[in-house]
Amino acid sequence: MKITMLYGGQSAEHDISILSAHNIVQQIMFDVYTVQPIYITRQGKWIKGPLLEEPSAFPEQLRLSSAQVESWCDNEKGSSTGININPGDIAEEDTVVFPILHGPNGEDGTIQGFLEILNLPYVGAGVAASAAGMDKIISKNLFERAGLPQVPYIAFDQREWQSDKEDLIARSEGSLLYPLFVKPANLGSSVGISRVTDSSELVEAVELALQFDRRIVVEQGIRAEECEVAVLGNDDAHVSVVGQLVKQSDFYNYDEKYINNTVEMQIPAEIPDHIASQVQEYALAAYRAIDCSGLARVDFFLTNNGDIYINEINTMPGFTQYSMYPNLWLGTGLSQRDLIDELIQLALRRHERNSQLKVDF
Repeated sequence: MKITMLYGGQSAEHDISILSAHNIVQQIMFDVYTVQPIYITRQGKWIKGPLLEEPSAFPEQLRLSSAQVESWCDNEKGSSTGININPGDIAEEDTVVFPILHGPNGEDGTIQGFLEILNLPYVGAGVAASAAGMDKIISKNLFERAGLPQVPYIAFDQREWQSDKEDLIARSEGSLLYPLFVKPANLGSSVGISRVTDSSELVEAVELALQFDRRIVVEQGIRAEECEVAVLGNDDAHVSVVGQLVKQSDFYNYDEKYINNTVEMQIPAEIPDHIASQVQEYALAAYRAIDCSGLARVDFFLTNNGDIYINEINTMPGFTQYSMYPNLWLGTGLSQRDLIDELIQLALRRHERNSQLKVDF
């Protein structure tokens, strides 16, 4: 069977997708699968690379930077082994799509809807779950309905900020306590997120976040550890051990997570068993609240007195060698090789189930 791997993409998390793709290729069971890499440039061009039948065929430079990937792929520069294609050209029999795309235009339901139209099986959540998981405001509303504890927050859009900036600052300072965290509603990997301690920093942070999205979340900062749980499965989903980020700072930005690799993972987390069980229960509840399938990473805050608050759910988490999701499963006893195979099988089973529900007209 062929795995059509979509990577790159038109989001601020483009480079993380490249790192994830490179890592996944190293773990594919090439005695069972071949891999067809499809690189999506930042401008939205789809470039088909050579069919891979072994991991060493995936160019080593693809793990370094998007500039090097585009240099390899762009046949207009005369150095490419790839060709430009139309997105619909990926529709083939005996193929499953692995859209290892992070952020908008990747895990927000857009590419999932496109793959549904092509009637192709694909790894990960469906259209609605992807969209809900990507949007922090929508997911917070769903988590609230599911009874999951969350830190206090306010949400607003660009129009409200432009017309009622002073009122929104007053609302933030009136209902929340500094430090606050300002986030774009639809982005991940700490892109566009700021920690602020006063009103001038708040204004700067909102203006920064508005460069990435028109809708903004301002959250109450709390003194807490960050822990994460990996979820795997469709209707029969199960969870990994709980992992913890060991922090030397109050906030890790994009560079510290993915460039400098200063974030240390503690797997399993050194927390009481009853706390770990509760975190795992909340993770499954969040997964079901958005009707997720395939995979997700669910992030939590854990305070010193044992309070647990859900932070967010990520329906296509990073798959780099430093990423929590594959390492959580490794700590649970599932190798990356078997994890990737299970994700492919889950995609095929979900597609078969959904195909049985379709009505012929």
